[in-house]
Amino acid sequence: MAQNDLDTLIQGFLDHLQATRSPHTVRSYGADLAQLSVVTAGDFNLSPDILARYLRTYGKTPVTRARKLSSLRSFARYLRTIGRLEGDPTEALEAPFRRRPLPKTLSQHQAEELLDQAPESRTPLRDRALLELAYSAGLRASELVGLDMIDVDLEEQTVKVMGKGNKERISLFGGACRTAVLEYVRQERTPPKSGDPLFTNDKGLRLSTRTLQNVIKRWALRVGLPPSVSPHTLRHSFATHLLDGGADLKTVQQLLGHENLATTQIYTHVSIERLREAVGKAHPKGRA
Repeated sequence: MAQNDLDTLIQGFLDHLQATRSPHTVRSYGADLAQLSVVTAGDFNLSPDILARYLRTYGKTPVTRARKLSSLRSFARYLRTIGRLEGDPTEALEAPFRRRPLPKTLSQHQAEELLDQAPESRTPLRDRALLELAYSAGLRASELVGLDMIDVDLEEQTVKVMGKGNKERISLFGGACRTAVLEYVRQERTPPKSGDPLFTNDKGLRLSTRTLQNVIKRWALRVGLPPSVSPHTLRHSFATHLLDGGADLKTVQQLLGHENLATTQIYTHVSIERLREAVGKAHPKGRA
């Protein structure tokens, strides 16, 4: 392969992503793969040894390693699609978080990666709507599969939830979630045999929590996230990312349906740890 051939392929990959991914995601991929080009000196050499060296050099923390590995896997899939690779050199790489306790939340980048991927299933629109609503509204698994059509207001972008103890609350969701739910309802929803559940299986029955868990697990594995990612991981991430973005604790408590504010306060500790990590990496005296 010619010198800088890898850089040409990377640019082709980024151009391909621009049609389906956000500018932030494309920039993140570009930064990760630019570092790969440094390791290979621009040569098209994606041997497992080279990729492992790249992860050792740039994946210093579990979260960073997870993102780098996700970028490598997506790039490798693209190269196989265009016929530049036959096998998958990333299969030999160790998955992140294998040797240490798994985080209870996803980073914002990981959540975006999870939701932005192209779905690969017999029910892609339903699966995307499930994940979007789980993350955008912070719903428990039982709450999500228990939704009826009447509970979701696509115009107001609100969802009425029956939570623990039969307590009703209202949560909100954004435009991307609205689009995903609308596309699913119009194009893919199997008419129910009884009642009016929002999410149905191919037999018209209300979706089970087990199916929901399996859908999220499959989506997580495809972008290099741990198989333990669950509906509750998305709920935790919803709360943490709201606090990271400046939402007040009482608002998050209301959206989650927590009776006790102390239950919601656990997410403040997660946010503080994220801030501490950011300061440690970015501030000149952060590691002192």
